[in-house]
Amino acid sequence: MAEPKWRLSGAEVEAIVQGRHANPFEVLGLHQRGKIWIARCFVPGALGIEVHALDGTRLGILEQRHSAGFFEGTVKAGNRQPLRYSCSNEGGAWSVTDAYSFGPVLGPMDDYYIGEGNHLRLYDKLGAHPLHHEGCDGVHFAVWAPNAQRVSVTGDFNGWDGRLHVMRKRLDTGIWETFVPGACEGQGYKFELLGHDGNLLPLKSDPFGFAAELRPNTASKVARTDRFEWSDGAYLSARQKDQRRAPMSIYEVHPGSWRRGPDNRFLSYDELADQLISYVKDMGFTHIELLPVSEHPFDPSWGYQPTGLFAPTSRFGAPDGFARFVNRAHEAGIGIILDWVPAHFPTDEHGLARFDGTALYEHADPRQGYHPDWNTAIYNFGRREVLSFLLNNALFWCSRYHIDGLRVDAVASMLYLDYSRKEGEWIPNRHGGRENLEAIGFLQRMNHEVYGQHPGVVTIAEESTAFPGVSKPTNAGGLGFGFKWNMGFMHDTLAYLKRDSVHRKFHHNDLTFGLLYAFSENFVLPLSHDEVVHGKGSLLAKMAGDDWQKFATLRAFYAFMWAYPGKKLLFMGQEWAQWQEWSEARSLDWHLLTGAPHAGMQSLIRDLNHLYAREPALHARDCEPEGFEWLVADDHENSVFAWARHSGDGSAPMIVSVSNFTSITREGYTLPLPKSGNWREVLNTDAEAYWGTGRGNLGGIVAQDTPSHGKPASAKVTLPPLATVIFAAET
Repeated sequence: MAEPKWRLSGAEVEAIVQGRHANPFEVLGLHQRGKIWIARCFVPGALGIEVHALDGTRLGILEQRHSAGFFEGTVKAGNRQPLRYSCSNEGGAWSVTDAYSFGPVLGPMDDYYIGEGNHLRLYDKLGAHPLHHEGCDGVHFAVWAPNAQRVSVTGDFNGWDGRLHVMRKRLDTGIWETFVPGACEGQGYKFELLGHDGNLLPLKSDPFGFAAELRPNTASKVARTDRFEWSDGAYLSARQKDQRRAPMSIYEVHPGSWRRGPDNRFLSYDELADQLISYVKDMGFTHIELLPVSEHPFDPSWGYQPTGLFAPTSRFGAPDGFARFVNRAHEAGIGIILDWVPAHFPTDEHGLARFDGTALYEHADPRQGYHPDWNTAIYNFGRREVLSFLLNNALFWCSRYHIDGLRVDAVASMLYLDYSRKEGEWIPNRHGGRENLEAIGFLQRMNHEVYGQHPGVVTIAEESTAFPGVSKPTNAGGLGFGFKWNMGFMHDTLAYLKRDSVHRKFHHNDLTFGLLYAFSENFVLPLSHDEVVHGKGSLLAKMAGDDWQKFATLRAFYAFMWAYPGKKLLFMGQEWAQWQEWSEARSLDWHLLTGAPHAGMQSLIRDLNHLYAREPALHARDCEPEGFEWLVADDHENSVFAWARHSGDGSAPMIVSVSNFTSITREGYTLPLPKSGNWREVLNTDAEAYWGTGRGNLGGIVAQDTPSHGKPASAKVTLPPLATVIFAAET
């Protein structure tokens, strides 16, 4: 008797069983052949299968075609619909809902926008999304792997068997998708891929995974990031302002080592919300900048080698815990800035590297796709799918987690094709130059979309070269960042303060040079984690002199910086002058605060932050030259620097800052001033409350109409040793 024409060939059955069929959706599930409906399934371990509709209606019994668990037969379906199989063997019975009997979730408009590279809500489509589809609860999975022969999703829902949920390939986009009925939130999963050469690749985590297992495990986890009930509307409205003219004092934090719990364990996101936010609020910082919280496998990387760009690290809890942290910060009036790493990615085999067996996210040529400094892969910014992946990630953090800023890491390495490379180790751009035109285009697009879609969010570039227009708008040819780290300020000031005070007069220009370019960009002044690791010592340890001189010099420097034009950034622990170099493996040295020198330093930072926020002259024109006026720039012999800060519109009192970087008290020093009258001493780093000597101008000073240094007025002041004194004009 001839076999029915609908009966699958033995070769195709074998391909299904081995997980090597080119298109299992073409044969598995429910199919109509003329007036006949055929059902086929692969259920390892089953000896018998009965077919039902989702409502329980019995549709037929299938014949076993392969001992591994392949079944086939006709059913009384009547129409295309999802199927449920009642399975049995000698061990018992169970039920399986057939993933191959469900239609696709993605549609032609998704293909269109994805193909264009203009899908700006790609995180709503790719990754793992719990949903109700065609009458059944489950999870939709989608991943980009255009060169793979086969992609399966494996996980807790299918015994990690890559043969069971082979995905449907959308030919126009190279995206594979499937709906897995019965899969649910919290389950782990990875993708199993057959490369273009037919070889099985190591299991891959989801590039769009919203949560991940705790290291050393590397699976992605099904998670929802779209249902958190936010209560920060007032903050989001208030942040929609010109951030250049608002106070911005940033506390940079590595959340794993700010403070540890009992047994040296990490604090959770909720514990950080309880402790860190209230501390930052009390200290007067306006923002917390978190070292990268995207999932990463290696603690000593500090998060700068991420493998899960869309997943808040599981070290501190689940994604909703991170959302609560941000929400509580906003309720306290604190903004959250994330360090974001689009420059490169690690080559861990479960990550993006050669994702479908080819150089997909990275360049194939190591002269373009390998970063020699960090042993990492460089994104192919010229590929629209890669650009879309990174662009969507930036928008994701702003949209789903209400992030207030992205500090973009290693921008300099993105801008130049010859970064850290010798002659012959890099490929020029199409014009023969060294600029990475594709990376520049990506950064411009990212900034354009972030600022356009999320008013009030800022982007900050860690950029150390003289590349022009980093914080210039994209419509004027700039990169479009809101701010740029002023690496020159950090370098020059620390080099100056390492010198013994008697030698500083020979290096006076170290502190004046920065004002020549202080308004060429919108700057953040960073005293970051990079300055207190890898043998560099703490900020306190860098200061010259004995212990008293070190503390005094650091106090004077902090006030110098807070009065200097530009937004402020200080890495955790430096606010109380930690002696030790920072390590991610331990908590900060909180016990030091029992000592007067450290407690005094902490009090100074608190007072500086509140003064900076309270006085518009100190922040309203941080990025504009009319907010700054030199008073004393040339007193090399005495190592004195003085300037006035203005609010720009004359509505707020002028502020004058004077720094004496020698250990000599200067009585009766002639200080030129912009106007005569009374000036209050509003901060003195030599105050006894800060562990200083208590010398200064407690009664204030009176400026006479006696010109000095080209200014219309002057006053006799006391400049304490190694101190900065700040005065405010009385109106």
